[in-house]
Amino acid sequence: MKIHQFKTNETGLNRFFGSLEAKVMDILFDGPEMTIKDVKQKLDQEKSTNFNTVMTVMNRLVDKGILVKRVEKRTSMFKPLLSKEEFLRTQSKELTQDLMDEFGPLAVNHMLDALDEADPVLIEKLEQKIKQLKEK
Repeated sequence: MKIHQFKTNETGLNRFFGSLEAKVMDILFDGPEMTIKDVKQKLDQEKSTNFNTVMTVMNRLVDKGILVKRVEKRTSMFKPLLSKEEFLRTQSKELTQDLMDEFGPLAVNHMLDALDEADPVLIEKLEQKIKQLKEK
């Protein structure tokens, strides 16, 4: 699943989702599978939210391939397709590939410039990766 809009002016999950979608995903990433009612109750702790709005958002996230929906008796249960870590890893890989496809060496140069404050472990991993690529 590829998120087609990445918002550079946002932070966290808001970079990938609308604000309500991001809140829903935060709730679902942190817990077991939940019903719409469960998610609404958690959202209501911050601000009252309409049940139908929550249902629409969650069903759209299913349509986008972000959530999985399972019906148990007459109750719909929802959970993320991927863990939060897997989702972020997948999306960052897609974003990096898009940058490389469009900007190539420029993107690499900017990433290397950003390593001025990188920890030594990250730099060591980068050196190992470069060594592996040279051996191919």
